[in-house]
Amino acid sequence: MNRIDAFFDKNRPIKRKALIAYLTVGYPTAEATLEIAEALVDGGCDMIELGIPFSDPLADGATIQRASQRALESGITPRKCLDLAAELRKHVDIPLLFMGYYNPILHYGLDKFCAASHKAGIDGFIIPDLPPDEGSTIEAIMKKRGLDLVYLVAPTSDTDKRLRFIAGRTNGFIYVVSLKGVTGARAAVSNDLDEFISRVRRVTDKPLCVGFGISTPEQAQRVAKLADGVIIGSRIIDIVEKSRRPAADVKAFIAEVRAAIDS
Repeated sequence: MNRIDAFFDKNRPIKRKALIAYLTVGYPTAEATLEIAEALVDGGCDMIELGIPFSDPLADGATIQRASQRALESGITPRKCLDLAAELRKHVDIPLLFMGYYNPILHYGLDKFCAASHKAGIDGFIIPDLPPDEGSTIEAIMKKRGLDLVYLVAPTSDTDKRLRFIAGRTNGFIYVVSLKGVTGARAAVSNDLDEFISRVRRVTDKPLCVGFGISTPEQAQRVAKLADGVIIGSRIIDIVEKSRRPAADVKAFIAEVRAAIDS
């Protein structure tokens, strides 16, 4: 049982809703990524998604696109992402996931990258442009390494048959996309989210964690009432982008979200 599965284990003595945060590796610098990641943990984050920068992040909005471009320009590569993950693992015990697109992983070598990720202390992957219909090869490799592969379900998954198929292939938890569109902070959570989560609940008992567009403690609190976890990405990158003391400000924001979820 890896760290993701242990967190959601029904026999875990202390249970709480998962607060999952996203960081682009290498933004604004590699050193800052480590500092901010530790601040996330100190603020009450339960898992961290480490975003592998990519030149064509199709599922991401402008905020994460800018961060990815800056990281690429500073020389961040998949190899450096692995090195940073290994360094971060020395300081934190929470689950770490790589969030990245399929092309860089394939180019690195599926088995080679999965083996290196396991060695670095990574617990799972989220690959937003990989449909489960085409994931059997990397699923088998990850299973051999004890890694979870988390698939996404979105409101565009318009049949229960499709939802059931995706749920049957995912491990760790199911990433529930809260809206139609790309990542980015939104003024409000979609009014259709309640119904969509109910549909997913009918086809699986796996943990559901909701992401895309969640940017305030109030939105996180509402989502936590419906799901098993809340994922926040663009809002964190926004804070990092605008702050003179990003680690401290990220920690304060996460602490607010944690308090809202727990209440």
